[in-house]
Amino acid sequence: MFVIDNERFDTRVPMKIWLENAQMLEESCLEQAVHLAKLPFVYRWVSLMPDTHTGKGMPIGGVIAAKDVIIPNAVGSDIGCGMIFVPTNVRLAQIQEIMTGNGSLIQLLVGDILRNIPVGVNRYKTPQESGVLDRAREQMELYAQNPELLPLIESGYYQTGTLGGGNHFIELQADEDGYLGIMIHSGSRHMGKEICDVFHNKARELNARWYSQVPDEYRLAFLPVDTEEGGQYIRWMNLALDYAYENRERMLGQVMELVTKHLKKHAGIEVEYGTVINCHHNYAALENHYGENVWVHRKGATRAGAGEVAVIPGAMGSFSYIVEGLGHPESFCSSSHGAGRAYSRKGAMDAFTTERVILDLKERQVVLGKHKKNDVAEECRFAYKDIDMVMEQQKDLVKPLKKLRTVGVVKG
Repeated sequence: MFVIDNERFDTRVPMKIWLENAQMLEESCLEQAVHLAKLPFVYRWVSLMPDTHTGKGMPIGGVIAAKDVIIPNAVGSDIGCGMIFVPTNVRLAQIQEIMTGNGSLIQLLVGDILRNIPVGVNRYKTPQESGVLDRAREQMELYAQNPELLPLIESGYYQTGTLGGGNHFIELQADEDGYLGIMIHSGSRHMGKEICDVFHNKARELNARWYSQVPDEYRLAFLPVDTEEGGQYIRWMNLALDYAYENRERMLGQVMELVTKHLKKHAGIEVEYGTVINCHHNYAALENHYGENVWVHRKGATRAGAGEVAVIPGAMGSFSYIVEGLGHPESFCSSSHGAGRAYSRKGAMDAFTTERVILDLKERQVVLGKHKKNDVAEECRFAYKDIDMVMEQQKDLVKPLKKLRTVGVVKG
């Protein structure tokens, strides 16, 4: 970790960056961090995790604590995006060589997951069960002041238990002892983006009315939490967080059912599952740090309090980690949320061909499930930083418990 003090860029607070040096940081990412460090309400310092890269307004892999305000773009557009993981008692070696009428057992599982769980922009044709949305309906008076967002509650029933696209995935993985696990990366689907956009625009209007010192071009318009609009944003954000959490749980349940069914049928194995880990990495929460209650914004960052267990994924065909947090105070008890992009989506498409990516996955014995493969380079492992380098940079933030490699992956 290195520190950029206030004087270098004339900022209010310093920046603490969990990388070896500034050369490892994109110029545009540093510029966004400088904007954050100039904000009048940012507490103590700006923290950047080792997977940090340029985002919208605030770097992804960024953590700030703010006093009495909340910043929609510092939470991000996919509110509640995060990870879920469950281990099994099954060794990959027990099933890897088993063939079925639809290829290997891993190919069958990947194909069946892709058939049963809508991915990309797809959704269910009929409403799905959702305890989170049912409660929202029962408490509609909490949300009625934002009629433009109310349709999200009804449309959400059709997206509960769906994956989405981009960097979201469902993976079958094997740990270093050869045991199979299931990992899913997904968020609040369209709900989070709409909430972010609506309240970012409300914040811009209010900031202009208040002659805010925060320049509009920073894209960091804020809402004081004691205002009506601040309270509304927090309610909608928490709804999206709960929805994203439930969404991951629902998908995991579906995948577990398929794994249980096919391993019983084709391998005669009774699958047992371990403890489920479900954690967000795009959110804001009121926490106490250095004796003050502050709103900690984690945008592409995972909470890693002392003893907390979390999931840090790598890239498709690479490695992921289950970690235990070390509760480092200077990161506001946070860690990276993944490997972090080294190329933009377009940059990856320009740099790496579909053929190269598919060949790389085959060489690594990774089964890919994807409806259209012409954009697969966007999410290839070459488009991301080396996850092991990222883990090395944050040894003071987390302790690895498991290292997992991709065996099969479903993408939108």
